[in-house]
Amino acid sequence: MHVKQTQTASMRQFVVVLGTDEEAGACLLDVARAHSIVGAEFAGLGALWDVTLGFFDTTREDYDRIHLDEQVEVVSLVGNFATEDGAARLHPHVVVSRRDGTAWGGHLLEAHVRPTLEVIVTELPEELQRRADPETGLPLLSI
Repeated sequence: MHVKQTQTASMRQFVVVLGTDEEAGACLLDVARAHSIVGAEFAGLGALWDVTLGFFDTTREDYDRIHLDEQVEVVSLVGNFATEDGAARLHPHVVVSRRDGTAWGGHLLEAHVRPTLEVIVTELPEELQRRADPETGLPLLSI
């Protein structure tokens, strides 16, 4: 993994380049912790394999898991960083495309990079916090 910080007058930006076999979510959380990021948005593209997507089932209060055991192109990766109980929390959504052009999307639960994932992280001017929603059990943004 390679990270480069860029600076603007009002916020920090990071260019994060992940390499083959790195776990996408874990690496992005490592960046947040290493750079004390408490509120940010991110966008990325690249390619993944061994992907697990999630679709939240409100009746079960858990994710239906969709596993793609193949290499896919990242059409869109978007999300944010916030804190929950003082710890960095990642909320990523992704759309990936299979070789035949069909697309799958949802919450990114787990994925390994192959060969690269390029993510731009833009820090927000204030901390974002998540709190458990009593109705769903989900950690929702509290603003």
